[in-house]
Amino acid sequence: MWATPHRTVYLLMSRCSVLNFTEKTKQSFNIVADHLLALLKKDEAANVNLHAEESLFVRFNANKVRQNTHVEQRSLTLTLQKDGKTANINFSITGEIDEDKQRVEFWLDQARQECALLPEDPYQVAIVNNGTSDSTFKGSLLKDEEVIKAITTPATGADFAGLYCAGPIISANKNSAGQSHWFATENFFVDYSLYMGEKAVKSIYAGTHWDQKEFEANIAQSKNQLSLMDRPKKVLQPGAYRTYLAPGAVAELASMFSWGALSFNAYKQGGSALMKLADKEKSLSPLFSVRENYAMGLTHRYNSLGELAPETLKLISNGQLDSYVISSRSAKEYGVEGNAGDSHEGPRAMEILPGSLKKDDILKELGTGLYLSNLHYLNWSDRLNARITGMTRYACFWVENGEIVAPIADLRFDESLFDCLGENLLAVTDFQEVDPMVSTYESRALGGKKVPGMLIKDFKFTL
Repeated sequence: MWATPHRTVYLLMSRCSVLNFTEKTKQSFNIVADHLLALLKKDEAANVNLHAEESLFVRFNANKVRQNTHVEQRSLTLTLQKDGKTANINFSITGEIDEDKQRVEFWLDQARQECALLPEDPYQVAIVNNGTSDSTFKGSLLKDEEVIKAITTPATGADFAGLYCAGPIISANKNSAGQSHWFATENFFVDYSLYMGEKAVKSIYAGTHWDQKEFEANIAQSKNQLSLMDRPKKVLQPGAYRTYLAPGAVAELASMFSWGALSFNAYKQGGSALMKLADKEKSLSPLFSVRENYAMGLTHRYNSLGELAPETLKLISNGQLDSYVISSRSAKEYGVEGNAGDSHEGPRAMEILPGSLKKDDILKELGTGLYLSNLHYLNWSDRLNARITGMTRYACFWVENGEIVAPIADLRFDESLFDCLGENLLAVTDFQEVDPMVSTYESRALGGKKVPGMLIKDFKFTL
């Protein structure tokens, strides 16, 4: 059950300090959550999750500001267990303690009524005390009055379009068994494109500490790529090409690991794309390693039940599967040990480890082939053989003898992870880039990934 979100929107460049918002939210959540939990009856157990944000959104078009908005919002998700049944309700709160006490009383009553109508849940995971945690990642963000100049000045002369988003995001959890978790982070992202007619170059600059020189270098690289896009396009025939995937392209490829590939439940039901890796029928390259790394500060370690995941969890090491992501529900269903995976059992703080290929050597090592900055429209074309299809996008180039020659006409690829991340993986860069979650549909999202670039032999294109 979902209630209408409560958003406070400010259209002027003024707001409370980040610290005041975070402290106020922490204080009010603790009081209101404790009030709700104190109302429970002896045969009831409950779990309460908070998501809150105070965000500045500045949208640009033609290197001019088109929207300038502040959003402040807080929402609670209540999970009530009663008589072997489970009810989940999401509703907004205001941050004002007296008002929010009334709201949680109302929605607790609604949850009780819902439980009375539900069947028993055979795989219900009991609410227990999984401990406490308290993490706050303090950032260094642009001041509101600095944002427009900091972004538009480096982009002068270009058709810059994109979204700057920054501010604190908070997640917290409490339950009736005494569990308590708090996570707050301050971060930003600039998700932008530079346009030249129908041609475009896309990039993201993101982090917790704004560095003007780094952003200017990011814009300069995009401008250079856009100038190369002005050359006549090269039309390539279908086939296998030596290919460099920049971190943006690798991030798109890595997103497929969240589509059941690393889910233990999907493996048991025969739907994991890495089943043959788990069953030792296939292997990936010794150069390829993946782990969950919550020390990056992209999201919290605890899942929706408040279970704490290890700070780092090896998923794939040197081409071999170490572990699937396993939720408590799957652990109970299949009689295995869980690792605090969330219900969808996908990576939440994925890091692909770097290698040894230096940035200055990329084109030289590529030699002749394709330089792909971005991919899109990815999907499984043959899930059980880990085969993915998708398209090239934005700044993608044909390279000859270590020099960019021309942009390419769009290509469709159809490639198995067991090939491109297996024996055909030639090198991994020694640098990584953060690919943050940029979803802002209902609220700013936590999470993301950190990925390097990759040099691949015989990446296969079909159209």
